Amino acid sequence: MAAAAVLALRCSLLQRRPLRCGPGVRAVPGAGAALRPCSSRVAQDGINKPVIDRIIRVDHAGEYGANRIYAGQMAVLGRSSVGPVIQQMWNQEKNHLKRFNELMVAYRVRPTVLLPFWNVAGFVLGAGSALLGKKGAMACTVAVEESISEHYNNQIRTLIEEDPEKYKELLQAQEVLVLQVIKQFRDEEQEHHDTGLEHDAEATPAYSVLKTAIQLGCKAAIFLSERI
Repeated sequence: MAAAAVLALRCSLLQRRPLRCGPGVRAVPGAGAALRPCSSRVAQDGINKPVIDRIIRVDHAGEYGANRIYAGQMAVLGRSSVGPVIQQMWNQEKNHLKRFNELMVAYRVRPTVLLPFWNVAGFVLGAGSALLGKKGAMACTVAVEESISEHYNNQIRTLIEEDPEKYKELLQAQEVLVLQVIKQFRDEEQEHHDTGLEHDAEATPAYSVLKTAIQLGCKAAIFLSERI
C-alpha cells in the first residue's frame, strides 16, 4: 500500500505538458488555481529542515530574479506590441514571489545574501535582452524558464525520493504544501517558456549561443543561492 501511494504521488507531481517546439499563437494562460494561504508559522516536526530551507531559499531567489528580468524587459518593451504579453507573465511571477515570501516566513528561512546582486543582474539581463528586440526578450524568457522548469522538477524528485517509506504520513504533512507550490509554479514557468517560443524566440540571431550563456548563468545562480 505504501509503495502504491508513493507511485501515485510521483506520477501526479511529475506529470507536465511536453515542451512546445513548433509555431502557433496561444494566449498566455491565467494564474492557475489558488493555493491556500500560508500561516505565519508551521510546525517543524517531521520535516527535513535543511532540505526545505535550501529549496525555499533558492526558489525565492529565482522568483525574485525573474521579477527583475521582466521589470527590465518592460522598461524597454513595455509600450511595444509585446508589452502586454510580458506584463502578463510578469504578473504571474509577482504571484510566485509573493508566495515564496510567505513560505520564507512560515518556515523561518533566511533569504540568500545575494539578493542585492540578483536585483541588479536580473534587471540588466532583462533590459539587455529586450534591447535586442522582441525576439531577444523572448529568447531570454525561453532560456530562463526552461532552466527553472528543470530545476523545479529536480526539487520535486528530491522531495518524493528522499524517504519513500514515510510518504504515507507525508501526504498530510507540510512538505506536500511545498510540493504543491513547486508543481503549480513549474507548470506556469513552462507556459512562459512556450509563450517565448510562440513569439519567435528561436529567430533571434545567435539564439543557441544566447540561450546557452543564459542557462549557464541560471545554473550558477541556483548553485550559489542554495548555499549562501
